Amino acid sequence: MPRKSILDPETRRWHFRRNLLAWFRRHGRDLPWRRTRDPYQVLVSEVMLQQTQVARVTAYWPRFLERFPTVQHLAVATPRRVRDAWDGLGYYRRAENLRRAARHVVTHHQGEVPRDTAVLRSLPGIGAYTAGAVASFAYELAEPAIDTNVARVLRRVFHPRLRKGAAGDRQLWDTAKALVPRAGNTAWTTNQALMELGALICTARVMRCDICPVRKSCLTGRRGER
Repeated sequence: MPRKSILDPETRRWHFRRNLLAWFRRHGRDLPWRRTRDPYQVLVSEVMLQQTQVARVTAYWPRFLERFPTVQHLAVATPRRVRDAWDGLGYYRRAENLRRAARHVVTHHQGEVPRDTAVLRSLPGIGAYTAGAVASFAYELAEPAIDTNVARVLRRVFHPRLRKGAAGDRQLWDTAKALVPRAGNTAWTTNQALMELGALICTARVMRCDICPVRKSCLTGRRGER
């Protein structure tokens, strides 16, 4: 049986994921929220990371959890207390949405952060990315988590000519879905590694193709070899 070309989409996805995971296990950052599978703690980290640098969230996340260690604590907190704990992170609407989401979880879900992405998206301030991230990072479900970094990586690697818009977004979602393995921990690692690659190597300003672990699987990176 002839071997499939590296340009075959399925084969390219397999090589991409294998090299990506090997790189992440050696070079992935030891971020504090990567050490937990607690759904509430994961939710807090993901809301904080919206439009905020990782270094700043690293300082705020543990302090916020000291004040509000469980979803129940956050649900009964006053808006003033939550805002005070959030002070310095900016985009304060996120803090209020997080408090409202906690109240919804306590009132309608017996204090358990939902695992279903459709239910998660019904919470205040929770969009498609955050829902996928909580499902993947807290419950290790095989759900895509496409933030700005991941979208950029998927476009450059698999769809360099893809137009922006609803059709393009669906194509990226389909590609991410095909990349995420069914196995729990590997699904978690794949989504984390995609984000890490976009944050450290395949950045918006610079494509560090010379040290990229997935260059041979990347349609954009391979063009640079010609």
